[in-house]
Amino acid sequence: MGSVASAAVPPPPPQSALPQAGAPPYGPGLAGILPQMSKGEEKKDEKVDYLNLPCPVPFEEIQREALMSLKPELFEGLRFDFTKGLNQKFSLSHSIFMGSLEVPAQASETIKVPTAHYEFGANFLDPKLMLIGRVMTDGRLNARVKCDLTDNLTLKVNAQGSDYRAQFQIGNNAFYGANYIQSVTPNLSMGTEMFWLGHQRKSGIGFASRYNTDKMVGTLQVASTGIVALSYVQKISEKVSLASDFMYNHMSRDVTASFGYDYLLRQCRLRGKIDSNGVVAAYLEERLNMGVNFLLSAEIDHCKKNYKFGFGMTVGE
Repeated sequence: MGSVASAAVPPPPPQSALPQAGAPPYGPGLAGILPQMSKGEEKKDEKVDYLNLPCPVPFEEIQREALMSLKPELFEGLRFDFTKGLNQKFSLSHSIFMGSLEVPAQASETIKVPTAHYEFGANFLDPKLMLIGRVMTDGRLNARVKCDLTDNLTLKVNAQGSDYRAQFQIGNNAFYGANYIQSVTPNLSMGTEMFWLGHQRKSGIGFASRYNTDKMVGTLQVASTGIVALSYVQKISEKVSLASDFMYNHMSRDVTASFGYDYLLRQCRLRGKIDSNGVVAAYLEERLNMGVNFLLSAEIDHCKKNYKFGFGMTVGE
């Protein structure tokens, strides 16, 4: 008799045990454990194209976001500004101011002198040419001219490349200055400046850096004059941003820190600040109608007993 061997095919597994289509080979349980890479992390993994960096902000505007909240255009008294556009490029302006002028004094108390003036202005704005003139009732005359010779060079010697800016300035009292700022990465820019005051026989050099993202801006400035300045701006939302700064003067040993906010509402904009000296300030711009804005300004310094309140109106764009 011979031996007989038989084999039977095992029954198929139930459908619940079979892997579903599109399931990862390491099992469905691990899919929820492994973190998914966000779009921001994917962008970080991309190599930085150092030959195609963005153009940085001008050196003198490196703290512009912080200054918007911490240095509003405060005033004391009555202010009225009217601007009339004659055409798309030419406009005339009229300004009236009635208030007080602070006079420097050796004592801690502030001396104020009543003052009032009228200012007439003419503006010519063109993409290639800008002419601005102002004349006041006390005889002062101010004028500014800016003419673009090419896309990268202007008469004020402001050269701009794809990822850098350079500027040379000449002013009164034999003032000469130059600055340069360069984008190092898409978010980081660094620059330096030099100046010479001929009449005072003084010179100085400074360095600055700026780091900005969609949600924050941080800056650092150091100068040979003994000034160290830091600022930080955090964008909470599209309408709210918070700002802070710190300034140290090595020569006078003065330290000042301030905190400010910028709140943009539907019909108004509110800005304010408080600093380490106890000075509290607020500035409100309310839009009454198209081209008509109402202004409220307040600054309180209890230590020096200096209180400033102002209101005004601007008409025209």
